[in-house]
Amino acid sequence: MNALLYAATVLIWGTTWIAISMQTGEVPVLVSVFYRFAIAAGLMLLVLRLSSRLQRLDRTTHGFCVLQGACVFGFNFACFYTANAYINSGLESVLFSLAIVFNAINGVIFFGQRITRRLLLANLLGLAGIVSLFWHDLTDEQVSTGALIGIGLGLLGTYGFSLGNMISVRFQQQRQDLLTTNAWAMGYGALIMLVLALLTGADFAIEQTPAYIGSLLYLAVIGSIVGFATYFSLVGRIGAGPAAYTTVMFPLIALGMSTLFEGYQWSGAAVFGLGLILLGNMVMFYRPRAQRHAPGERSA
Repeated sequence: MNALLYAATVLIWGTTWIAISMQTGEVPVLVSVFYRFAIAAGLMLLVLRLSSRLQRLDRTTHGFCVLQGACVFGFNFACFYTANAYINSGLESVLFSLAIVFNAINGVIFFGQRITRRLLLANLLGLAGIVSLFWHDLTDEQVSTGALIGIGLGLLGTYGFSLGNMISVRFQQQRQDLLTTNAWAMGYGALIMLVLALLTGADFAIEQTPAYIGSLLYLAVIGSIVGFATYFSLVGRIGAGPAAYTTVMFPLIALGMSTLFEGYQWSGAAVFGLGLILLGNMVMFYRPRAQRHAPGERSA
């Protein structure tokens, strides 16, 4: 089951980056993010209510849902959507891969988790691969201020995502229902984006194009409802640190999509970087037969 959740998360979120690039245009960023999570939250709450699976949450849990909504279903995506105006979607996914580092650090800060040598080695290989993939852009003498803004926004959004991961860990330690907390958090995230859009006088018109509407529905249903459910399920089963390694695999998908649709140019350093990422992935999940854990047992 862990392998299935892992593969589904990588495939879904690896393709959402190109869909995000289709959302940046005439519609303001705050409005696009609001549309995405309003649709996702509305569908989830409706289905859970009709199926009698929507569980009651106390005030404290609702408060943490607000925090998770702001971190994972609001401000972080506002950063990612805005960053897409400066860097392409494939490189955004590379920056998002730094969630492995942020989750490891935040796991130590908030839960006192131990960083094992295997996890550290896998992360170092993944980070080396990321640097190699980004090498041309980082060493370009003509690197623009816009590119630096895009990198900064991408990193800020990734750290917000990591903080939301910590809240998800707390929910699952308390045996909170994953779908219920996700639905409410998405709703609160959408509400926060709505308030900010209204305060800034944003235009709520919808871009009447197949690309915008199609990508919006894909992001709301597949990228948000299904993608976050598989990812947070993985967090609960194997821990936030190992689960975050899915984000290192996103560039394999996202850069391929960027090559097809955005004209991303491959280099020797980029190919070498992908090799390091794959090697890190093998280190993360390889177990000698005698040391393999029982199904469902958590490891770091």
